[in-house]
Amino acid sequence: MFYVIGLGLCDEKDITVRGLEAVKSCSRVYLEAYTSILMVNKDRLEAFYGKQLILADRDMVELESDEILRDAATQNVAFLVVGDPFGATTHTDLLLRARDLQIPTQIIHNASILNAAGCSGLQLYNFGQTVSLVFFTDTWKPDSFYDRIAENAKLGLHTLVLLDIKVKEQSEENLARGRKIYEPPRYMSIPTAVNQLLEIESIRKEGILDGDSTLAIALSRVGGIPSGEEATGDGDGAQRIVAGTLSDLQVQPESAFGKPLHSLIIAGKKLHEMEAIYAGAFAVNHENWNRVAGIQT
Repeated sequence: MFYVIGLGLCDEKDITVRGLEAVKSCSRVYLEAYTSILMVNKDRLEAFYGKQLILADRDMVELESDEILRDAATQNVAFLVVGDPFGATTHTDLLLRARDLQIPTQIIHNASILNAAGCSGLQLYNFGQTVSLVFFTDTWKPDSFYDRIAENAKLGLHTLVLLDIKVKEQSEENLARGRKIYEPPRYMSIPTAVNQLLEIESIRKEGILDGDSTLAIALSRVGGIPSGEEATGDGDGAQRIVAGTLSDLQVQPESAFGKPLHSLIIAGKKLHEMEAIYAGAFAVNHENWNRVAGIQT
């Protein structure tokens, strides 16, 4: 059996009972290590699961799937994914390969940012298309996300913006020279994301991401134990939620948003009053939030 098991969002204890039982039954256990990260290190996972984990980077998953699936027709093999198994297309491709090899598969689901974003107070059924925002370079500033946000906005829907993660990436020079030298990991922060969104707005000038009239909610370490409770292990594992207009968020210090991973929600223009009031509790400027959201105080 080939298991694809969601680990949830926070630490080693987020795995489901069913998922943990499956892990313990496996002869090999892979930990996918490039589409997202947990808030604890590999050692803590191994201690809790009672299994040695094999880190699976992008190259292994995309180029060495046969090795991952080896003997899965006769033994139990697990592939662990942060969040939910279907949070990335790569995992679907791996399952299709297993199907082609007539290997039985089982999916064990868990929480992901796609449903945990409800911690913002915005209703999940009011979300539209999810978009990804990549790190800009001097020569590459893709803006297709703007059109998706615009489509959502026209329907009054919220947009979840997933921020870029760079793990085991090569510089252009090292890539060109074929050198297996990797850059340090990078995780896009809220300030970087907001600046990039406003930069594209300044180019497109359609008002979809106007800094003073667009409400947004920044999410950090969703699923982390709130401040004042038991820490998750690295000293700053608490979930943080910060709300405001894009202009409000732009001027906040980076420390206001906590440690990565970060996500950003662009609120729809038809906020329900209950959504606006709930999310407004996290606003950096309550008066400004209420004004833009149309809340009577």
